Amino acid sequence: MTSLPDMTTPNVAGLARDAAAHARPVDVPTPDAGQEAVFEFLLRIGDNALILGHRVSEWCGHSPVLEEDIALANQALDLIGQCQLWLGLAGEIEGKGRSADNLAYLRDAWDFRNALLVERPNGDFGQTLMRQFLFDAFHIEQLRALKASADPRVAEIAAKAEKEAAYHLERSADLVIRLGDGTEESRARMQAALDLLFPYTGELFLDDATDEAVAEAGIAPLPSSLKPAWEQTVAAVLDEATLIHPGEVYQHKGGKRGVHSEYLGFILAEMQFLQRAYPGATW
Repeated sequence: MTSLPDMTTPNVAGLARDAAAHARPVDVPTPDAGQEAVFEFLLRIGDNALILGHRVSEWCGHSPVLEEDIALANQALDLIGQCQLWLGLAGEIEGKGRSADNLAYLRDAWDFRNALLVERPNGDFGQTLMRQFLFDAFHIEQLRALKASADPRVAEIAAKAEKEAAYHLERSADLVIRLGDGTEESRARMQAALDLLFPYTGELFLDDATDEAVAEAGIAPLPSSLKPAWEQTVAAVLDEATLIHPGEVYQHKGGKRGVHSEYLGFILAEMQFLQRAYPGATW
């Protein structure tokens, strides 16, 4: 419900509206890649952060130790914060008045463009860590490349997100190594998690017409160009963790074009419930 007015607190929203009304608008043109292609690209990167952030947040209060509970909650906040920036820019590019909240809470599953990897269930702690590591190794390469984007807004968001992603990768890689090269049980769990999740990594590097359009405009790299660096990072960490690389295996795909597993529907049912039950509610 709408909060009661606070007579002792400045009306920040009102002051912001007044300032915006008298400010000179700054128009940052989007490099010519087609509005729809840029919007689609921003949904993909924003939805990856949103869905993985929600998945990681599910560990809050359930982690094996307090330190991990706090660390995972902070990672979830990082990812959802990044999502807000990416989806906010997507709404601006789309030009239909949709905010980051609208895009997060008022789209159906077939409108989401996240990779299948990030919607996979948490499973045990080892499975969560392996999913995080495989994504982090991709995410850091993507953000490093996006810092050179021809669109200054994309480059700015990437530069901010890279610092967080670097910490995420450092942490997930370290834990994969410690658990993989740990006890017999921890190694078995990490190997099982790797074998389960590796078939979902190929989609991260698939190129399609959208990727080609934004790459040609200099906005983002082709996903396939990021694979060699990712493979090098993954191979080095798995070797130190004494885990067996799955090699060439069947790769699932579909998330980037809106074809998802049943797991996304359960995520959205929980994540979007409040906004769906009380449309437009503020508090």
